[in-house]
Amino acid sequence: MTRTAKALGAFAAAAALALAVPGSAYAAEGVLVINGQAYENPSGCYSVDWFPSSVGNHTDAIAEVHSGPDCSGPVEWLVYPGETYHTETAQSVFIL
Repeated sequence: MTRTAKALGAFAAAAALALAVPGSAYAAEGVLVINGQAYENPSGCYSVDWFPSSVGNHTDAIAEVHSGPDCSGPVEWLVYPGETYHTETAQSVFIL
């Protein structure tokens, strides 16, 4: 009986690990558009190259508009799915 319990425990642990690992490489599904440049299934930090700028979020995630380069500095605005934000000061955009 102990052997069966250990085997079931090991199987349950392996199943949980197998299910958890694919979720760790998450990217938003959809398209993020920054100044007309489309990024399909985006993930991470993107530069804002010129001003005035626009950020169109056509993904399933929230985009953070940062006042500093490389997604540093305060979050200037949160762009929810389906929204577009216009800015003259943002320098980068982060999306999960």
